[in-house]
Order: sequence, then structure tokens, then C-alpha cells
Amino acid sequence: QVRLVESGGGLVQAGGSLILSCSATGSSRSFARMAWYRQIPGKQRELVAQITRGGSSYYVDSVKGRFTISRDNAKDTMYLQMTSLEPEDTATYYCGAALFTLPPGYWGQGTQVTVSS
Repeated sequence: QVRLVESGGGLVQAGGSLILSCSATGSSRSFARMAWYRQIPGKQRELVAQITRGGSSYYVDSVKGRFTISRDNAKDTMYLQMTSLEPEDTATYYCGAALFTLPPGYWGQGTQVTVSS
């Protein structure tokens, strides 16, 4: 049974950095795409970044140049390195995984990221 567990969230000042991790039980090599989403209360969950099994990546415009997504298939882990964080990045961040295409068929429980101004 697939299970995704996020870690690495927390409170950081604007301009700071955080690294989120998503560990998958079961082999992440079976996932064609893995992605990070974020959600603010009362708003829809939005795609932040995605990465294919081969390492091709996509970013939403608001995080380009500041966030970097990566995955280590041998460790069944995906990462999101976040730099130059802004208060607008405050949200619950979710890890998602898809056997073929997004939206994900599997989700983590979420990790809170809070950026203070």
C-alpha cells in the first residue's frame, strides 16, 4: 500500500529557506509524476511544482527561480527546496504522486509552512 509522508515544514522569516521532503512507502519509481501542491484555507489546492520519473520539472510562475523540485528514486523520496520565501508562500504543502498523469492518485497528509514578514 502506497503511503506518502511529508516533513520539513515550519516557521521561517521572509527571505529564509526551507526544504520539504516526501517519503513514499512502496517504490516511487512506479510513479510517472510526483508533485508538490499547496493550499490556503478556503482556497483550492494549487500545483506548485511537478517532476517526472526522468527528472523533467515544471513550476508555477510564482515560485520559478525560488523553488527547486527533485526526486531520488533510489530513496523513494522527493524534495522541494524553497528559498527567498515570501509571506504569500504560507500554506499547507502536500506531496502527491501519480502512476501516469496528474492529478495525483496518492496524497500525503500535508506539512505547514508559515512565512512571517
